[in-house]
Amino acid sequence: MLTRDEAWAHLCAWTETDALRNHARAVEVVMRAAAFKYGSGAADVEAFGLAGMLHDADYEKWPEEHPKKIVAWLQERDLPVVAHAVSAHYTKWGVPYDTLLDKALLACDELTGFVGACARVRPDGLASLESKSVLKKLKDKSFAAKVERSEVTAGAEMLGVTLEEHVTFVIEALRPFAHEVGLAAR
Repeated sequence: MLTRDEAWAHLCAWTETDALRNHARAVEVVMRAAAFKYGSGAADVEAFGLAGMLHDADYEKWPEEHPKKIVAWLQERDLPVVAHAVSAHYTKWGVPYDTLLDKALLACDELTGFVGACARVRPDGLASLESKSVLKKLKDKSFAAKVERSEVTAGAEMLGVTLEEHVTFVIEALRPFAHEVGLAAR
């Protein structure tokens, strides 16, 4: 099994910007929490965490080939379940969602980025952010315009939860790590 430290070193070798590293860490945090909420807990936590951390590892260096490079790298390390989840983290790629890991990564990736955008415009970051504020911002197409709202809703639907419930889960999972992922008070 690939260790978390080995995965982080690989991510850092391929990803130079703090913004994308912070996103990778934030999605890792949320995915580790998702292993307990949606998966089978401790049995899933490492795979969920690795998928969250590495899902965009090749994006900065090879955006046109994303996610092929990181998927191949994971397959070479005999991590086919994690590789498949990474290959499926965008619905428009047409990859089937076979496992809870696949569905959780789709559900957590785009929404984690959006919650981060909401936190960054608040003086206190994540500290007082509530789901109703995030849901309101989701309706504003000009706010964080690159976030595909259809991906956010598709993820919650695949997990069988309401969007409000999933937003609350993501906020609560991130809050203890706000300083580490750049979402704390300014």
